[in-house]
Amino acid sequence: MENSPMDLFPGVGPVLEKFSNVKRIAVLRGGGLGDLIYTYPALHALKRAYPEATITLLGTPVHRAVVAATEGPVDLVELLPVARGVHDGPRNGERFDDDAEDVAAQEAFFEAMQAREFDLGVQMHGGGRFSNPFLLRLGAKHTVGTCTKDAEPLERTLDYVYYQNEPDRWMEVAGLAGAPAIIPPPLRPGPDHQQNIAGLRDRRRTSLVVVHPGATDPRRRWPASYFAEAAAGVAREGAQVLVVGDRAEKALAQEVTELAGRLLPEAHREAVRSVAGELDIGDLAALLDEASVMLASDSGPRHLAQALGTPTVGIFWVGNVLNAGPRGRSLHRIHMSWVTSCPRCGADVTQVGWTAPHCGHDDTLIEGIAVADVVQDVLDLTATSLLLRGR
Repeated sequence: MENSPMDLFPGVGPVLEKFSNVKRIAVLRGGGLGDLIYTYPALHALKRAYPEATITLLGTPVHRAVVAATEGPVDLVELLPVARGVHDGPRNGERFDDDAEDVAAQEAFFEAMQAREFDLGVQMHGGGRFSNPFLLRLGAKHTVGTCTKDAEPLERTLDYVYYQNEPDRWMEVAGLAGAPAIIPPPLRPGPDHQQNIAGLRDRRRTSLVVVHPGATDPRRRWPASYFAEAAAGVAREGAQVLVVGDRAEKALAQEVTELAGRLLPEAHREAVRSVAGELDIGDLAALLDEASVMLASDSGPRHLAQALGTPTVGIFWVGNVLNAGPRGRSLHRIHMSWVTSCPRCGADVTQVGWTAPHCGHDDTLIEGIAVADVVQDVLDLTATSLLLRGR
């Protein structure tokens, strides 16, 4: 019986014929925590399509830490050398510092990777202007990935359209390699990390809400005072609130904690505490797995919480919802700012970072989102989470 054209579309995009004799797969993905989480559905799909193959992620230190601390589809992580458009080194403002590139380190990296004799190279890093030539230097037998009009094409390519849900984009790429789209199982933290965070939970409180007030791009950050008001609001309702962040975010987390304390009666102040800078990535995963709800701006820890199956309340700029917003609303709620121009100079921010230069201002784009609405969603999802967990 002849296949219907729809047989090629299992939900995201075409699934082409699988490559034969694939034993070693290399996946290129630089960036931070959220950038890795975006690729997990596609990585699971590749693992299911090629169960005998090893998947080597060409990534960054935080990616290696996540892979080591959780169960997932990646077998090995190789750290990328500093390379323009693939893995940034020290930056001079918004300009890539050419002196940061270590040509010798790049040559050593490619020599080692070529010796692996990869059967399939998968580009999951941007539009390909820099990442496609990088991937091609691995010498893999077959290559798939995204491609802008000015990028070097791979064997099979997907047109790179900036505003697309990122996990869906990479599942489409996996489809080019013959891997049908799937909904992956939740990530699971290792038992050692679960033991590490056991002492953080205050069982006298009815629920645990984890708050992350940071974001790599300052324009994606909800004001600290808003996070504090929200933290105080859920603490009044009986929740324990732990504010998280990396070492660079300790001051921000402490500001949120102190502001929240001023809004609470003395009996409730101990319910809001900062643990920023105290947890490694595995411990953070274990804490998020334990949490009833996570409240955050669009950030890597929010994406990690979603990947763990923890309900989230996310505060997004409208453009980021298109790229990074969760699909469902039963466990994930979004609050969206429709601002499309810089609050200070009026520049169009819908194209910044894509077809237009940054105007130079980092004013938040999400200040207009009301605290009361956010708190209500946290409380609603807390009730849902407690019901699902049988508490």
